[in-house]
Amino acid sequence: MRPADWLAFLRELADRTDPIARRWFRSSDLRVESKPDLTPVTEADRSIEEAARELVAERHPGLGVLGEELGDDGAAARLIIDPIDGTRNFVRGIPVFATLLALEIDAELVASLVSAPALQLRWWAARGAGAWEGERRLRVSRVSRLADAQLFHGSLTGDEAGDGGDALRRLAGATPRQRGFGDFYQHVLVASGSGEIAFDPGLQPWDVAALIPLVEEAGGRITGPTGERGLHAGTYVTTNGELHEAALALVRGDP
Repeated sequence: MRPADWLAFLRELADRTDPIARRWFRSSDLRVESKPDLTPVTEADRSIEEAARELVAERHPGLGVLGEELGDDGAAARLIIDPIDGTRNFVRGIPVFATLLALEIDAELVASLVSAPALQLRWWAARGAGAWEGERRLRVSRVSRLADAQLFHGSLTGDEAGDGGDALRRLAGATPRQRGFGDFYQHVLVASGSGEIAFDPGLQPWDVAALIPLVEEAGGRITGPTGERGLHAGTYVTTNGELHEAALALVRGDP
């Protein structure tokens, strides 16, 4: 299959899982538990991933799954799913959360879809077919100076900030405007041309897999601090490309 041929399946997955998220969002019946790493997990997270796995088994039984809640079956071709990216937002009734879906084949991320049901928005991309929000093709901005750039980030302190506080302060000091959207949304905003830099420490493969095709097909870059692509950098910097090396130098604290 061509990369773009997977998009119909990703949309079908989102069509099946979005109603589950909407059912539990702001529900007084929602139960929240803490995982061993102290991050929250809800019935919605588990139900969404279970529904996605069922559809994979129905439509593409040879396809594996790597999911945040139910693990990895080790297949070379697999769906990578974060059932709810932004679980803490979800729990607190903040509508900025999404289901992240990506297709990885032979270690290459070929297509992805980000569905934010409470915002009634979806973004998707496939290799060679661009990145899109509805009928609008996504393109990064052409801002070429840090002094003109807008920076997006998550938490400034606390457990979600990890060890990225110093890097974030350097980025903030070099840019005139910052907004703390966090999670998937900051990367989507860079891909959409609404800002130039997003800084995100402590990510797992399911947090970033769907974002990589989206950002790259929009003309941007998303890498670890040394410029490495892939799913295991941990800390990620997304930019419009024009500012990538300058942003990485600030993150690393280069003289």
